[in-house]
Amino acid sequence: MSTDRDFTEFYLATYRRLVGQLFVLTGNRHDAEELAQEAFSRALPRWTKISGYEAPEAWVRRVAFNLAFSRRRKALRGAAALLRLGGGQAHEVEDGNALLVTEALRAVPVRHRQALVLHYVVDLPIRDVAAELGVPENTVKTWLRRGRQQLHAALCADETTTADELLSNLRP
Repeated sequence: MSTDRDFTEFYLATYRRLVGQLFVLTGNRHDAEELAQEAFSRALPRWTKISGYEAPEAWVRRVAFNLAFSRRRKALRGAAALLRLGGGQAHEVEDGNALLVTEALRAVPVRHRQALVLHYVVDLPIRDVAAELGVPENTVKTWLRRGRQQLHAALCADETTTADELLSNLRP
C-alpha cells in the first residue's frame, strides 16, 4: 500500500507542473492534460523502479514530451493528407501574453523548443537539460540561443524586449 501512497503523493506534487510545461510545449491545455495523464499512467506500473530514480519527475516529463512529439508527427502526417485532399485547417484562438509566446514557440524547431521549455519553464540548469535530452551542454546552449533568437524575431516589435523576458511569462 505504501507504493500506492507514494505514487499518489508524487502525482499530486507534480501533475500541475507537468501540465503547465506541456501546455507551453503544445499550446493546448486539453492536450497537455491528456499527455500528462498518459505519462503518469505509464509510470504507475513501473513505479517501484521509477521511484528509485534520482529524478522520477524527469522520467515522467520525458515520456510526456515524447508522446507530444509523436502526436505532433501524426498530426503533421494527417494535415499533409488533408492538404492533398483539399481539406481546411482549424485554428484555436486564445488570449494573453503566455499564449502569444506559446503560439510563437510552435514556429521554433522541436529540439530548440524542448530546450527552451526545460530551461526556462522547468528551470533546469543547462547541464540537467543536456542530461535529460542526451546531448552535450554546448548543443543545449546553441539550441537555447537559436530558440531565443527565433522567438524574439517572431514576437518582438521593439528591440528593448528580450526573449528571456518573454519566456518569463511562461513560468507557472
